[in-house]
Amino acid sequence: MSNKIESSLRLKYIRVLERFLKSVIAYLGIPDGISKEGYVKKIENNLKYFQKVPSVALYKGEFSDLEGLVKEMIAKASSDESIESIKSDITYKANKLEKTKNNRKYKKDKHKAEMFDQW
Repeated sequence: MSNKIESSLRLKYIRVLERFLKSVIAYLGIPDGISKEGYVKKIENNLKYFQKVPSVALYKGEFSDLEGLVKEMIAKASSDESIESIKSDITYKANKLEKTKNNRKYKKDKHKAEMFDQW
């Protein structure tokens, strides 16, 4: 029974992290009108949901990277960096995280050597 509770808490925590990331990335993707104050407000709004869910140990690499990125976003909200440098840094790291996720999930058939063993 406790195993199911742990896995449901882990899943809930991962979903909150992903929601946090997607929300901030969506804000940073707005072509015009982003500001440091708006970024801080977005972080504070998402932090309400993030703090409701208890923190869980994440063992998989991509999830721990996701957790690190979210914590970095929170730290950048109180830093003196400009919004342009925050935007470029966070979008770069988010794209890198997406690439690692997609590399694990998707491989083209032409790159699999065993496909051509029949010939």
